[in-house]
Amino acid sequence: MTLARVDDLRATAGSAILVDGVSFEVVAGEVTALVGASGSGKTTSALALLGEHGGGVRLDGRVEVGGEVVVDSNGRTQADVRGRVVAYMPQHPGSALNPARRIGTTLRELAKLHDGDVEEAVRVAQLPGDRATLKRFPHQFSGGQRQRVALAQALTCGPRVLVLDEPSTGLDSITRLQLVQELRELTGTGLGILLLSHDLDLVRALATRVVVLDAGRVVADVLPASPDLPATGTSTGGQPLLEAMNLSASLRPRGRDVVLRDVAVEVRAGACLGIVGRSGSGKTTLARCLAGLHERHTGRIRLDGEPLPVLRNRTREQTRRVQYVWQEVRGSFDERRPVDQQVARTAQRLRGLPAQQAREEAQATLARLGVAAITAARPPSRLSGGELQRAALARAVLANPDVLICDEITTALDDRGTALVLDLLTELKTRGTGLIWIGHDLGLVATVADQVLVLDEGRVVEQGPPATLTTEPHHELTRRLVAAARIGAPQSPPVLSIDTRSEPRR
Repeated sequence: MTLARVDDLRATAGSAILVDGVSFEVVAGEVTALVGASGSGKTTSALALLGEHGGGVRLDGRVEVGGEVVVDSNGRTQADVRGRVVAYMPQHPGSALNPARRIGTTLRELAKLHDGDVEEAVRVAQLPGDRATLKRFPHQFSGGQRQRVALAQALTCGPRVLVLDEPSTGLDSITRLQLVQELRELTGTGLGILLLSHDLDLVRALATRVVVLDAGRVVADVLPASPDLPATGTSTGGQPLLEAMNLSASLRPRGRDVVLRDVAVEVRAGACLGIVGRSGSGKTTLARCLAGLHERHTGRIRLDGEPLPVLRNRTREQTRRVQYVWQEVRGSFDERRPVDQQVARTAQRLRGLPAQQAREEAQATLARLGVAAITAARPPSRLSGGELQRAALARAVLANPDVLICDEITTALDDRGTALVLDLLTELKTRGTGLIWIGHDLGLVATVADQVLVLDEGRVVEQGPPATLTTEPHHELTRRLVAAARIGAPQSPPVLSIDTRSEPRR
C-alpha cells in the first residue's frame, strides 16, 4: 500500500531551481531512500511530505500522504499531517530538541497528544529508559545520543510515515548496526520510511527503493561504489605539540556525572591522533576540554610545554593556534550573516588580514571544499548540512592553526565531499599542523590517523597504530567496533527509481 506519493515536485527560490520534477513514493513496510550529494535536493523533497519548505521557497507539483493532499497541483499547502501521519527527524537534532525542557517531559507530552508509547519509542531509539536519563536536558547528551533522542520524539508520535534525514550521523558503527535492525523491525509493523542519506552502506542494508538525486533532478544512475580513500598517516615523531595529562571532566559541578577519567593524549606536529568510541563515551567532551570550551575538568593541558587555560582566559594567539570544528555546526553560525563573511571573519580577527584579502582566502578555501561562491554568499539556513559542515572546517582552517580538532566533520558528507576534506587535511599535515580526528567510523579514522585512541565510558581502553588496532584488537569494545565497521549487504537489491519523463540536466 502506498502511504505517500510525490508527483512532479518542483521547488524554487527566486530564480534558483532547488528541485525539478522529482517523483517518488513511500510504501507501507518498505524503505525508500533519497540519495545524492549535499545540496542535491534531498531535504527539500522530503519536507514536502509535511507541506513545509524553507523561507522564500515555492513548491509546485502534487504531494499526497495517507490519502490526504498535502500540496496540490497549484503548489498550495492543504492538509496538516505532521505528527499524526508523518514524523520527521532532522539531520541536526539540536533543531528538534527544546534546550530548556527535560527529554522525559517532552516525550510524555508527545505521547499524550498522539496516543504514543514512550517506553517503546525509547527502546527502539536505543536510549536507556531509566529515570536519570529521562531527566536530562538535551545539552547533557552527546551528538549521537541527541540523534537518538530526536528519533524517540518522532517515534512517540506513532506515525505511519517516518522521514529520517541522515539518521546515522554521529553514531558509532555498533549503534548504527543496531539502528538497522530496529528500523527493519519497524517496517515489519507496516511503517513506511523515507531515508535521506549519503551513507551508502546504510542505504544498501535498508532500502527497497532508491531515488538518486543530482542538482534537484532524479537521474538514471545506480548507487555508486564507495571509493578507496587515500591513506594519510605519517607517523611523525618529535615532541608533543599539544598534550593532556590526567584529564578528568564532569557534566555538573562538584564532580557529578563524570564523563572523562584520567585521560592522557599527545598530538605531534604533522601527525593525526584518531579518537573513537561509542556515542556517549566522552569523545566530544575531550575535544571541548582541549579547545577550552569545557571548564569542569581537572588535569593538565599544555601547548608547546606551556599551560593552556580555558578559552575565556586564552590569548588571541593561543586561540588561533588551537581550533575546533564542532560536530553540530549549524548552531555555531549566525543566521543573520552570509556564511562566507563568517568564514572570512576568522582570518580578520585572529590573523589581522584586511577584509578583502580575508574574503578572497575564504572563498578559495570554500571552493576547494566544493562550496561555490554563490552558495557561500547565502545565510546558513540556505546551505545543506554537508555544505555547512565544510564551511565550518574552512572557518577553522583560515586561522592557520597549529592544532586542528575535528569532531565528526564528515558525518553529513558524501564520498566526494569526504575526499575533498581529506585532501585539504593531508596538505595541512604536510605543513606541520597537528590533527585530532574524532569519529565513529573506525575504518575512516584508521585511514587518516597515525595513532588511534579508543574511549569507553570516559576511559582510554586501548591505543596504538591503526593497523594494529584493526587487525589485532585486544579490548572487547575495539573488537566490536572492528566487526561492525561495515553494515552487511541487504537481502535483495534496492529498486532504482528513475524519472523517465525528462532527460537529466546537463
